[in-house]
Amino acid sequence: MSRTYAVAAVAAVVVATVLVGGFGLRISRTTSDFYVASRTVRPRLNAAAISGEYLSAASFLGIAGLVLVHGPDMLWYPVGYTAGYLVLLVFVAAPLRRSGAYTLPDFAEGRLESRHVRRLVSVFVVAAGWLYLVPQLQGAGLTLKILTGAPGWLGDVLVASVVVIAVAAGGMRSITFVQVFQYWLKLTALLVPAIFLVLAWQSDGQPRVHFDEQLSVFRADHPLYATYGLIVATFLGTMGLPHVVVRFYTSPNGRDARRTTVAVLALIGLFYLLPPVYGALGRLYAPELIHGGDADAAVLLLPERVIGGLGGDLLGALIAGGAFAAFLSTASGLTMAVAGVITQDVLPSRGVRHFRLATVLAMCVPLAGSLMVSRVPVADSVGMAFAVSASSFCPLLVLGIWWRRLTPPGAIAGLLLGGGSAFLSVAITVSGAVRPPGWPHALLAWPAVWSVPVGFLAMVLVSLATPGRIPPGTNAAMSRFHLPEAL
Repeated sequence: MSRTYAVAAVAAVVVATVLVGGFGLRISRTTSDFYVASRTVRPRLNAAAISGEYLSAASFLGIAGLVLVHGPDMLWYPVGYTAGYLVLLVFVAAPLRRSGAYTLPDFAEGRLESRHVRRLVSVFVVAAGWLYLVPQLQGAGLTLKILTGAPGWLGDVLVASVVVIAVAAGGMRSITFVQVFQYWLKLTALLVPAIFLVLAWQSDGQPRVHFDEQLSVFRADHPLYATYGLIVATFLGTMGLPHVVVRFYTSPNGRDARRTTVAVLALIGLFYLLPPVYGALGRLYAPELIHGGDADAAVLLLPERVIGGLGGDLLGALIAGGAFAAFLSTASGLTMAVAGVITQDVLPSRGVRHFRLATVLAMCVPLAGSLMVSRVPVADSVGMAFAVSASSFCPLLVLGIWWRRLTPPGAIAGLLLGGGSAFLSVAITVSGAVRPPGWPHALLAWPAVWSVPVGFLAMVLVSLATPGRIPPGTNAAMSRFHLPEAL
């Protein structure tokens, strides 16, 4: 791939991101604009923005890499990522918007009337956001290294800098426009090259793709358990992802929140038709990546391998731009969510100036982590973040919205036992302290199968044991969640 074209594409995406974010700055004037875009984002625009931030490095690069290495079994990733919005639509979307909250900690305090629960939820939001940010930054470093030969840390620093500028400039109002632009760019960046790649494959006589040789890393033993761990994490983790949840607060009302979710299902479903195509073609045209440890690079390398010449360079540059859009959009949403929590629960003031300071703080820790921690395949590392979200926020949201008897001690117990155990499992897995094969590694690498039930059971049992701690405003909160705004 021509480095000149690749650098030009990445530079164009960075400049466009800053310019679009600058447009948001012009109309961001109030604190509500910075946090929730004054709750005026309509369904179609909001759906494109949610899709833009949700389709991360794991979606753009990681799924194709996993299909290349492990075969069709990895299609559970896009299925789970998409189906998670169906669960969110049924159980959470409209009541969450009607809660009137700005962030997950706001929801927790409003429902349970406890500052202790709020503080604990804040810790988990920040931890989950940072855990999700690390693979975005590492994916950017890998992409820039492959495209230009630059040091791996440069991509990490570049994405972190652009995100801080875009988020600090105009907050939620600014990144809404950025993420809408980046969704359509990412879809175009995968769709157009995929068409030419499939045509080239047909002109080669449509050689058959064989997945007989499947390399197993995390799935060497107990593959059925790993599959269930993935399904539970992705189906239930979506509803608690901080950067996804915060976007539903921007809807004008609960009905629009539901309409937004339906549109998101269509947009991300359309996108997820494409990465498996690259994974399958990678088996034919880049088989050395199976054992080389750079399977996530298949999407970037295929245009040059299959088409070549000027056409391959131009299509590769388009993909490079889309990949950087993936890193920027997801990192922007995560930084926005984490910065909002830091502003409200850590810094002494909640003004715009403190929000901008929180934006810098929200990016510093994951940037340091991305530079220090060894690289894990991006889809796997994102799957770990989903497991933490599913084990902590899913029980809190589902029980908080649908069960009147939830108490603050129950919520704290569930968060600590469910979310805490999942986070500890992820930390042990990433550190390499427990290595495959064997059940200990499988249980720690895919904790959602057991940590989600632990979270639910702990919340239910401790709440039943503390009936005197049911918040006095529970009936009013439940009515607000489930009745139309007009009532």
